[in-house]
Amino acid sequence: MQPPDPRHTIPGHIAPHIPADVYQRAQATGQPVVIVVNDTTPPGFPWQRVLIPFAIAGAVVAGGWGLAAALCWLMDVATHTATVIAGATAGPLGVGGITLKLFQPKNK
Repeated sequence: MQPPDPRHTIPGHIAPHIPADVYQRAQATGQPVVIVVNDTTPPGFPWQRVLIPFAIAGAVVAGGWGLAAALCWLMDVATHTATVIAGATAGPLGVGGITLKLFQPKNK
């Protein structure tokens, strides 16, 4: 008895069959034929099919919250930096030939 050629087998579930030589020998001798079917489907509900999309959605939500927190921190640092610069220089602030007057005196 030769194993079936994998190039000619149909993928998916194939009904168990008895090879011709085993069937003919069983018919001639009256010997019983035992067919063993290996079933690989696990019992119960396939949780992996449900848990993977929830895991991906949870990662996306966590990443979104992380992005929002990073942007809030960046804006906080930028405002503190601007406050420190404005507080340190009560007069005009010049960078590269451009001068900005941040505070003007109230009495002119």
